Amino acid sequence: MRKFLLAASVLVSLLAPSITHAYQQGDLIFRAGLVTVDPHERSEEIDHATLGKVPGSKVSLDSETQLGLNYTYMMTDHFGVELLAATPFLGEVKLKGMPGPYSSLNGRLGDTKYLPPTLSVVYFPLSDLYRFQPYVGVGVNYTAFFKESLGTSAHRDGFHQLQIDDSIGLAAQVGLDYMLTDQFLVNAQVRYIDISTQATTKLNGQKVDVDVNIDPMVYMFSVGYRF
Repeated sequence: MRKFLLAASVLVSLLAPSITHAYQQGDLIFRAGLVTVDPHERSEEIDHATLGKVPGSKVSLDSETQLGLNYTYMMTDHFGVELLAATPFLGEVKLKGMPGPYSSLNGRLGDTKYLPPTLSVVYFPLSDLYRFQPYVGVGVNYTAFFKESLGTSAHRDGFHQLQIDDSIGLAAQVGLDYMLTDQFLVNAQVRYIDISTQATTKLNGQKVDVDVNIDPMVYMFSVGYRF
């Protein structure tokens, strides 16, 4: 019975309003933690200057985890502006589905670094009396690709150069802050980002390109501080 009452009291203390005030107009919240970009790409068929579109072919981009930084400024008690930033991600670009005599081209094509900063408007529906602060947000993402490089085997197979276009798209998210004290918090958030790009290379002097919707889910777990 004592164990049950203790567990119940802990649960009530977590769910009920507390003296810990969460967010108010003018607050600045800084969060830092691990952020994972998990692509759910939908690739068009690879388009070769001579062969045309190659049926069944596509490209893919691997998942990657980096240090994520998150800044939120509260414009009112419920609405804020949030910026998601991170250290550069490294993605491995893979070629898949090349048929018959071109099947030896399948595998690692190269690598690229990219940054997906995202600016969002976030909404916190609960009052500042609750430790738990769920929120939703919508915004705009700009993903910059840079330092693209072909793999050694791709060079041997006749590929030359690799370029991936930058992308601008919409983003949506849900998140949850839990206030440990008036200043310190822990956070979990997940967001969807619309990233559409075109990758271009050359194979034996012939242009090869492909349109890719990367459209990743982005997961972040962090600790934070309210100023």
